[in-house]
Amino acid sequence: MSDADGPAKDLTPADFELRTQSISGDSATRGSDATIPASSEGAASAAPKSVGNYRLIKKLGEGGMGQVWLAEQTAPVRRQVALKLIRVGIYDDSILRRFESERQSLAIMDHPSIAKVFDAGTTSDGQPYFVMEYVQGCPITAYCDQHHLKIRERLEIFIRVCEGVQHAHQKAIIHRDLKPANILVTEVDGKPTPRIIDFGLAKALAPQGTEELMLTQAGAFVGTPAYMSPEQTDSDVYEVDTRADVYSLGVILYELLTGFLPLDTKQWQKQPLHEVMRQLREQEPLRPSTKVETQKAASSAAAAARGALPRQLAHLLHGDLDWITMKAIEKEKERRYGAPSELVGDVRRYLNNEPVEARPASASYRLAKYIRRHRVAVGVAAGIVLLLAAFTVLQAQQLRRATRERDRATRITDFMTNMFKVSDPGEARGATVTAREILDKASANINTGLSKDPELQAQMMQVMGSVYTNLGLYSRAQPLQQSAVEIRRRVLGVRDAETLASMSNLAITLADEGHIQDAEKLDRETLDSRLRVLGPEHAETLSSMSNLARDLYFEGRYPETEKLNRRTLEIRSRVLGLDNPDTIASINNLAETLHMEGRYADAEKLDRQALDIRRRVLGPDHPDTLASMNNLAVVLEDEGHHEEAEQLDRETLKIKLRVLGPEHPDTLSTMNNLARDLQDQNRYAEAEKLDRQILDIRRRLLGPEHPVTLVSESNLGDVLCYENRCKEAKVLQTHALEVQTRVEGAEHPDTLTTMTSLAYTLMQMHDYVAAEELLRRARDIQLRLLGPESPDAAVSTYNLGSIAAHRGQRDAAFSLLQEAVDHGLPPDDDLGINEDPDLKSLHGDPRFEALVARGKERAKASQSAR
Repeated sequence: MSDADGPAKDLTPADFELRTQSISGDSATRGSDATIPASSEGAASAAPKSVGNYRLIKKLGEGGMGQVWLAEQTAPVRRQVALKLIRVGIYDDSILRRFESERQSLAIMDHPSIAKVFDAGTTSDGQPYFVMEYVQGCPITAYCDQHHLKIRERLEIFIRVCEGVQHAHQKAIIHRDLKPANILVTEVDGKPTPRIIDFGLAKALAPQGTEELMLTQAGAFVGTPAYMSPEQTDSDVYEVDTRADVYSLGVILYELLTGFLPLDTKQWQKQPLHEVMRQLREQEPLRPSTKVETQKAASSAAAAARGALPRQLAHLLHGDLDWITMKAIEKEKERRYGAPSELVGDVRRYLNNEPVEARPASASYRLAKYIRRHRVAVGVAAGIVLLLAAFTVLQAQQLRRATRERDRATRITDFMTNMFKVSDPGEARGATVTAREILDKASANINTGLSKDPELQAQMMQVMGSVYTNLGLYSRAQPLQQSAVEIRRRVLGVRDAETLASMSNLAITLADEGHIQDAEKLDRETLDSRLRVLGPEHAETLSSMSNLARDLYFEGRYPETEKLNRRTLEIRSRVLGLDNPDTIASINNLAETLHMEGRYADAEKLDRQALDIRRRVLGPDHPDTLASMNNLAVVLEDEGHHEEAEQLDRETLKIKLRVLGPEHPDTLSTMNNLARDLQDQNRYAEAEKLDRQILDIRRRLLGPEHPVTLVSESNLGDVLCYENRCKEAKVLQTHALEVQTRVEGAEHPDTLTTMTSLAYTLMQMHDYVAAEELLRRARDIQLRLLGPESPDAAVSTYNLGSIAAHRGQRDAAFSLLQEAVDHGLPPDDDLGINEDPDLKSLHGDPRFEALVARGKERAKASQSAR
């Protein structure tokens, strides 16, 4: 629901997707939650139900040293913890004594990057256990890749990890098993925070004198060979110091930078143990930049996860980062950094453009570093010297050259702009491979190719960013648009028209990526400046108003959205005329807001008006026309006109596949809506196939925690439930709800929809207590945010009535069902009351017959309103 500066950009299908809420029925199997399986290692390794003051809840994972359980501490305080049960068979009496001696040293660590060890002991049968802080996060490498963090951002997180390890070393504790799985990243106040787990367990469980190379009875390492220092694999070495952890940190740094491990570990599974240890001690790894250059087949994905192309990534790693990483993973520990603090020092020097100690410091190297740190001062000084030297002799020649260069820049801009329009779906009806190649090459060179002309550089960044956005490549667009904003703010000022245009376009891309709060903040700043500089009726001011309305829409603040959309539409209709693209965008945006408020007839009327104008003015294949077709189909589906909606969605999808391609966000949105059409017609196998295809693409392109990816995950759960596969559905919907609550908030519309979908699944599994709890929570929020006429609130009320009917609470059931029918229940659902098997116990009651009649009356009224 936004406008770019220039052609209007309204709410696209990728922004607005049909989400369904299920009415309780008998289309899913009855079942119950699966129990946690016991360990497969026999009775000796089966976990008890409780350990001391800790009640085991569920197993979180299992590794070489044992099992990790989510547990609840019951005394002296109640809290959730992670309890690690050490694997039976890897300890004896000497290990147990060593274990006891290490308990206090592990508990004294207190650092924000280290998960706290609360307790340790042994079970009644002598099995050791640790009790640690429960950290909900994912491994550091996975987190960085999922969030497409750039090299600088990865290094900032890595520094905090090293600081945590340094703190432990100061307490005379060595980790000995540092690896990504033991460094979990969670978000605190929206910022990534690393937490190191399992600190010191290797030493605590090691036999005295032989802890460096520990074997279980099966002959396996207690540790992870890929991250072990060479001295840890050598049975002749009995002293392992802090440099062992430095080596492991170096391997993790190597993986964070390149996406690869220093050595090829895939072949180790086929090799004997002594050969693996020999390679760890003797085989020299490639430098990180060389690794990226030689692994051409796999480096594209690794580079993309770091916001670069393979060649760019290799160039970035070449030099200082190569030196730092290779010094950290030196085979001879005497040549490594002596402590994590030394490694941190070099990483900080790299980030500050200072000479790093790992690299031999020639005079030219130090001079280059000085210039990079003081590039502005050096540039100004050099410019002044050149200007004074040439001013008196070459003044006239410089003037002619400046004029010629300005004209040349204008020609370059016109040429590049026209060239990029080949890739713009609104201009060329699809992107050719050649156009994408040209665009990628130009964007890769933009930072250096036009660095001497920042204004032209910013203009070209803006053009390329907009084209990437139109192609649905948001992660490629955002860095370009962010750079354009920064350059224009610095060169032109914060209130310059071109600066404000860049800010507006960046906000659109942020919203497309799901960063709604960041987009809203930027849009409010832009709108405030345009109101003061341009006035309330200027086209660019109205564009900012529309963009802000889009942000409010995504946040579920529909009354505010409607008010702002009506104001924008009134001004545009009066100032620009009804056929203007921006006016049509406002009609479309108001329709979508009314739709979300449950006013389907009003929304359908506006959607048909916008579609008729766009077909006439823009043509049938224009992206804006396709957006109107998509939105009208969604309204028709919610009104219960499934066949008409399916026909329109199939027509739209056919054009989008040809115009935009199969993986464009708008194409995927229409595929999603077609899946909902099929689902509502009980064609579940077809709907499931589409939902799985959409989910796979979105996970790959947008990441597993993007808002629309989570929508797809929840939708697939809906279909599986209708196919009598409720246990599978519950897993998907529970995961989606957990992430949506954390990422988008507990009151976001998508979160509420998944909450009610999960409640429906639980009803089919006869878990009415959990279902009722979810429905009441969702209904309270829906009534407060959306009002009593909200269709979403009515669906939740209806399902609560169904639960009451199952329990034989007839009066409560009729009261809830009557409320649902009278206040917002979608007309198509009204017609299904008489056939709902969950309400069979109410048949024969005069109140039920009146309820059915009322439902038919509302459905007929809705049909007449069309």
